[in-house]
Amino acid sequence: MTDFTRFYINGEWVAPVEPRVAAVINPATEEKVAEISLGGARDVERAVAAAKAAFPGFARSSKEERLALLQRVVDAYKARADELAQTITKEMGAPAWLASRAQAAVGMAHLMQMLGVLKEFSFERMLGKTLIAREPVGVCGLITPWNWPMNQIACKVVPALAAGCTMVLKPSEYTPLDAMLFAEILHSAGVPKGVFNLVNGDGPTVGQALASHPDIDMVSFTGSTRGGIAVAKAAADTVKRVHQELGGKSANIVLPDADLQKAVAGGVQACFLNSGQSCDAPTRMFVHRPQHDQAAAIAKAAAEATKAGDPNTKGTSIGPVVNEAQFRKIQKLIETGIAEGATLVAGGPGRPDGINRGYYVRPTVFANVKPEMTIAREEIFGPVLSILPYDSEEQAIRMANDTVYGLSGYVQSGDLEHARRVAAQLRTGQVRLNGAGPDFAAPFGGYKQSGNGREWGEFGLHEFLETKAIIGYGG
Repeated sequence: MTDFTRFYINGEWVAPVEPRVAAVINPATEEKVAEISLGGARDVERAVAAAKAAFPGFARSSKEERLALLQRVVDAYKARADELAQTITKEMGAPAWLASRAQAAVGMAHLMQMLGVLKEFSFERMLGKTLIAREPVGVCGLITPWNWPMNQIACKVVPALAAGCTMVLKPSEYTPLDAMLFAEILHSAGVPKGVFNLVNGDGPTVGQALASHPDIDMVSFTGSTRGGIAVAKAAADTVKRVHQELGGKSANIVLPDADLQKAVAGGVQACFLNSGQSCDAPTRMFVHRPQHDQAAAIAKAAAEATKAGDPNTKGTSIGPVVNEAQFRKIQKLIETGIAEGATLVAGGPGRPDGINRGYYVRPTVFANVKPEMTIAREEIFGPVLSILPYDSEEQAIRMANDTVYGLSGYVQSGDLEHARRVAAQLRTGQVRLNGAGPDFAAPFGGYKQSGNGREWGEFGLHEFLETKAIIGYGG
């Protein structure tokens, strides 16, 4: 595709009702790489109407038909995986290795996971003489962010297709190009007209129109907590289902019996991955006070070994953050950390040495951070780690839970049973023990202001289903 100003509606690329051009900027170079059109309420109206018209037929499709469809999507996705990775690097700055091995790869991971789930899933079961049926929720509005764009698109679109729903996707206006490529993948796989629709735009216009539309039965939103609140309010008048995956300020508790070198260095790497732009990043590291200074020294070395630079250059650890507004926000929070008395161990304000353009942030570590400091409470969404000392395990758990968020948590210990006991006390939707990687079959979602509902695997499929009881079905 070369004309990115069009929207994908009812199986065709169509011009917007009222063209409103916006630039897509490469954050590594600050140069324009494409132009899109920002849609409006009338574009949403067309897309929702297409999805509504397509719903009765697609909802009645068999499980076997949807399995075959998903397999065709897998095949089409494989053929364009490299192009997807290159596109993600260009539009949001992920290093080429990360874009290939993670950013684009997780889309395939969700597809393969859902294929396995759907094969074994039963949409009907008898409860005595009553039939319990799981049916598609209806027309879905899907609103996705820029930080892991293909991950968030796939973990909404794929279960929606598996459930028999139709949908309208609004990707982030900062990273729309991979979404448009994904629309081409779905088209080539033979997704029926109207089942999947895409309208670019911003939150206050397209996002608001989707969330408030009376013919949208469910809205699934991933983004900031502030954005999630706006979506929920817009959806309230029509009492639609609202699924939200929002912000996080995840704690990483390093217990005294952990391998300190491994735990701290791994924690720094996990925090800085994707330039710190992950909602579940372990941004608060809790270290036993007698080990604090040693941990700070390890973190300093790990941060200084983290190379920020050109996403297409071999050896780059992290690329830029997504845009100028995000860059300025992170700079302000780093300056606030210094002003409030945290110890700057590595990094700090400004771009890394030798870089004079692009939205690059210096990999930054603060030590001696107090729980009440701004950098310990606000989601920074950049490569910034806060190390907080604790005196007792109970205090560490209490401080870890002292946040409005509850998306993820991390525990490091030389004794797995010890780590399990601590994990059981964390108020988060997910806890990773001793550097465990992601599990695409496990539920992903949060407590408190990190949202509601769950994504990934069978748990994600359930979000797109309604439950119906047909009483007397068995005679």
